[in-house]
Amino acid sequence: MDVRNDEGRHRYVLELDGETAFAAYRLEGDRIVFHHTVVPEALEGRGVGSALVKAALDHVRAKGLKVVPLCSFVKGWIERHPEAQDLLA
Repeated sequence: MDVRNDEGRHRYVLELDGETAFAAYRLEGDRIVFHHTVVPEALEGRGVGSALVKAALDHVRAKGLKVVPLCSFVKGWIERHPEAQDLLA
């Protein structure tokens, strides 16, 4: 699953089977605030949300940013993955 950063729309995007899942964010200095995640019903239960968040956080780590997870999906993913908890602001 290929995830890309749509910087113009401030969201990480994963397109699959004609559907688009995304994690919306805003940048605040050296922090990235994830405030909304959408996985279309047609893609639910296929690991799309997890793949999207993992790829987004890998990119965030490479950029040296810290994460503020206002979105419950991103927050829950980080809570279940201790290897990502060092990214928390």
